[in-house]
Amino acid sequence: MKITIYDGANTIGGNKIYIKEGDNGLFLDFGMNFANYSKYYEEYLNERSARGIYDLWHLNLIPKLNIYRSDLIPKDLDIYRYPKIPINAVLISHAHLDHVGNIAILNEEIPMVGSSITMTILKALRDTSTGKHLGMDLPYYSIKKPKDESGHVLESDRKSPYCSRKIILTDDNKNIEEFIFYRPGQNSSNKVKKINQNEVKTLYEEDLGLEIKAFEVDHSIYGAVGYIVEGDVSVAYTGDFREHGKNKNKTRKFIKEAKNASVLITEGTRVNRDNDVNVSEEDVYNNSLKIIEDAKGLVIADFSPRNFERLEIFKEIAKKTGRELVITTKDAYFLWALKEVANIDIIDDDVKIYENLKATQQKWEKEILDLYCNYIISPFEIRENCENYILCFSFYDMPHLLDVNPDGGIYIYSSSEAFGEEQEFSFLRLWNWLKHFNFEIYGFKVDENGKPIFEKGLHTSGHISKEGLREVIEKIDPDYIIPVHTENPELFRWAFGESVVLLNNGESLEI
Repeated sequence: MKITIYDGANTIGGNKIYIKEGDNGLFLDFGMNFANYSKYYEEYLNERSARGIYDLWHLNLIPKLNIYRSDLIPKDLDIYRYPKIPINAVLISHAHLDHVGNIAILNEEIPMVGSSITMTILKALRDTSTGKHLGMDLPYYSIKKPKDESGHVLESDRKSPYCSRKIILTDDNKNIEEFIFYRPGQNSSNKVKKINQNEVKTLYEEDLGLEIKAFEVDHSIYGAVGYIVEGDVSVAYTGDFREHGKNKNKTRKFIKEAKNASVLITEGTRVNRDNDVNVSEEDVYNNSLKIIEDAKGLVIADFSPRNFERLEIFKEIAKKTGRELVITTKDAYFLWALKEVANIDIIDDDVKIYENLKATQQKWEKEILDLYCNYIISPFEIRENCENYILCFSFYDMPHLLDVNPDGGIYIYSSSEAFGEEQEFSFLRLWNWLKHFNFEIYGFKVDENGKPIFEKGLHTSGHISKEGLREVIEKIDPDYIIPVHTENPELFRWAFGESVVLLNNGESLEI
C-alpha cells in the first residue's frame, strides 16, 4: 500500500490524501486549501470559472494530475501528459469546504462517499450558493462548453439539465434520493433546469477495491465520519474530530474500532496550543445562558454557518429565558433539508424565520418561506418587542439589522477566531456595526489597533485538544502516525518519536 499526501500536510485544511493498492485508489477528502487560496484570492477576488481549472492549475492550488473534469479544461491547458492515477472514489469526512471544496472539479466518473447528512448539507449548500467558485458544484453541476472555436473561454450549457455525481452513502437512508435530485422550483415551473439523476448506493452495495468502514464522529458539523480502510494494511483516518460535543461517544466508538489500524492519519489542528482551555458545548450553553438570563433588549447569537449543534443550544437557551429563536432563511432551508432526509426536526413553534426586505427572492427562498409561512417574522415585529428574541445573525447580516434598528442589547460571538489580517479587519467593521446599535459585546473586543481579542467560554473548537489527541493516539497505538490538517506536524515527532511519518505535500509512505 502507498499513501500520498497531495495537500494538507502542513496547513489547517486542504486535505487531499491518496491511498493506492494495486490497481485501486481512493482519496480521503479533496478540500480547498484556504491558506494557499488566500495568497491570491479574497472575498471578492475568485478564480475565473470561465477558464475552468486553468487558474487553479497555474497557481498550484490543485495537484498536477490528469484527474479532472474534461469540460473544465480549456484548450490552452494540457493536463494529459501528467499522471492519471486510479480513483475508485473520494471518501468525504464532512461537509466543510476545506475538506470537500475541490471535489467538484474531479472527473465526473469518480463517486463521492459520505454520510447521508453530509450529502444533504452539500446539496443544500449548492441550492443556496451564488456560484462564486467551482467548489459549490456538489452534488450537481452545469456542464461547461467552449464559448467559441478558440476553446479558451468556457460557459455553462444553459439548455442541458444539470449533471450529478454517483453517491455512495455510509449509512442506509431511503429519504435522500428525492431531495438530492430535486431542484427548487421545478414543481411549479417548467423553465427550471432539472438534475439528471445518478445512482445512490450504500457502502455495502458497492465494491470499491478496498474494504471501507465508516464511523460517525463528533465535530462542529453534523454528519462527520472517520474511516478505516482495509487492504494489505489497515489505515484509520480521523477527518476532523473531537470529544467534547454531544456526539463524543461516537468518536470513542471510532477510536475503539481503530485499535487494529497499522496507520493512523490524524488531524492536529490544536497541537501547538499549550495553554488551550478545552471548552465543551455544555460550557458554551451554561456561559451563554448566564449572560442571556440577565439581558435587556435584543440578543444576537453569532456562530459558524451550518453549526446546527450550536443553533440547538441557543434554541434551548431561548426557550429557557422566555424568548424565541429567529433564524435566517438560509438556516431554515438547511434545517428543512435535514428534517426531510435525516428526521432532524429543529424548526417548531419556538423558532421564527427572519423576513429579509428584498425586491426578489431566489426559488429556494420562495419555497422555504411558503412552506414555513406561519413562522415568518418581520424586522418591524422584532423592533416592537426586542426583548422577546434571540436573533441568529453574523457579520454579513448586519445591514439587515438596520431594519430592526435596536437601541442596545446583547451580542454574543460564539464562532471561531480570526485566521488572517482580512478577517481581523472584518472584526473591526463588525465592532463598528455593533457599537452603532449600542450593543454590549461578549466573546471578543478590539484593541487600539483594531485587532480582535477573543474571550474564552462562548465558543468551543470543532477539533480535539492537544491532550485529547495524545490519549487517542496512545489508545490506537498504530505503527505509523501521519499528521495532516496542522501547522505544526513536527510536534508529533517530538511527542511520539520515530513512529511519526512527516510527509510534505507530494510525498509518500509505502508499506
